[in-house]
Amino acid sequence: MARGWSHGRTVLRPPAMKIYDSFGPNPRALRMFLLEKGIDIPKEAVDLLGMENRRPPYTNRNPGGQLPALEMDDGRVIGETVAIFEYLEEKNPTPALIGSTPEERAEARCWQRRVELRITEHLYNGFRFSEGIELFRPRLRVLPEAADGLKATVRDNLVWLDGLLAGKTWIAGGRFTIGDIILYCALDFGRGVGQPLAPELGNVSAWFERVAARPSAGASLHPMASAIGSAG
Repeated sequence: MARGWSHGRTVLRPPAMKIYDSFGPNPRALRMFLLEKGIDIPKEAVDLLGMENRRPPYTNRNPGGQLPALEMDDGRVIGETVAIFEYLEEKNPTPALIGSTPEERAEARCWQRRVELRITEHLYNGFRFSEGIELFRPRLRVLPEAADGLKATVRDNLVWLDGLLAGKTWIAGGRFTIGDIILYCALDFGRGVGQPLAPELGNVSAWFERVAARPSAGASLHPMASAIGSAG
């Protein structure tokens, strides 16, 4: 609880909602989500590169140590990006980035899981186990022998997605959803860490450019992105 003064008395105030923010594709995805929603929430910077997120006091709030995280008005902390999306969408239902009906929400969640399980998790681990290995070695078990296979899996599944995007504007069809945000931020990050988009993926490339043209795409980049040399 925060403390304030009122007529000489100490008044306990609940903590205000805030986001623990940093460089990285997942923090960027949340920033992009907020921009698309038109929501402004105060942010507290966390030094990801300095491993501030892997030690107290941050891990006292978010034991998983990942970023971003959302501290709610009651002091509880949500440390999973998609769970934050879900919470904020329930509080701010329009414009809908998950869905306005049970059918739309089910479809958006289906595609969100497809892009995560088939593409983005493999892309991130391919980076952690190769180009990013010295950064991640103190943080988690790294498997350098798996890196090439993980990157190949990303390429294979982007070919799969390329076929499915034929005739579609967005991942879930006619609606821009969290699946588009999650995949775009991952692929844009990947381009700067040795995992470029293959030029023959015409449908994926056209989709990528459509997302990149949205104002939220450029505005969500972290100030450190150009200095680091990758999009996050």
